[in-house]
Amino acid sequence: MTSQAQRLGALKSLGRAALGLLVSLAVVLLLWVALLKLFNISPFVGKGPLDVFNFLFTVPASAGNRLAVLQNLGQTMIDASLGFAAGMVGAAVVAGVFVLFRGVENALMPIAMLLRSVPLVALAPIIILIFGRQEPAVAAIGGIVVLFPALVTIVFGLRSASPAMLEVVDVYGGSRWAALKKVALPSSLPAFFTAVKVSVPGAVTGALLAEWLATGKGIGYAIISAVSRARNNEAWAAVLVITLVSIILYAIVATLEDVMLRRSGQAPSTSA
Repeated sequence: MTSQAQRLGALKSLGRAALGLLVSLAVVLLLWVALLKLFNISPFVGKGPLDVFNFLFTVPASAGNRLAVLQNLGQTMIDASLGFAAGMVGAAVVAGVFVLFRGVENALMPIAMLLRSVPLVALAPIIILIFGRQEPAVAAIGGIVVLFPALVTIVFGLRSASPAMLEVVDVYGGSRWAALKKVALPSSLPAFFTAVKVSVPGAVTGALLAEWLATGKGIGYAIISAVSRARNNEAWAAVLVITLVSIILYAIVATLEDVMLRRSGQAPSTSA
């Protein structure tokens, strides 16, 4: 019965994710068309969904156009993965240290918030000077975008553990590390997924910035290059593809979150 209920819950999660994805895509398309009309953008500059569709699928050069966009997208996904991994691992490790050692948090959190307030464009030349223009710079720029929001969210989740459960661990002689591993980490699962959902589009944004400012590859550079050469169909196609991918990735993470929280018994109760 339990496994059947879990399968039913997973199917419901997939259905909600699919519906949410369709709604998100419809909203994006409607806003796109509405804003072009509202601001009376010249058709030469502002390309609509039909223009992008033709660029990717119907014009004689559509096969080459799709190939170029997909190649750039592949590079951007690699760059986003580097930034996401660097930022999330860094946030998880630092959050654990902050929870175990409050003095370290009091000393370093103000510095972290100060660095967060510095525009990334201002930090980029220093990052490039230190790491060069290859993958380490991509990981650093993307990691900075991901790190700070994820850090605050994960710290909050780790601190939301039940005081009664923490006292039980203490009564039985458990260390702070044991309390973190056995109580705080499992209870922080919802906050962790919240951090992941925030970090996925953040990692994509960081990748686009890194490609524009450092590597000269991927969707980020392709958009800047297309705009500078007035290749507006190419620019809009690149923007559309990376937007759609970001929405899809967010929906995948939200579905995974729902399934995992249901399995762990931490999903919010919903009325039938």
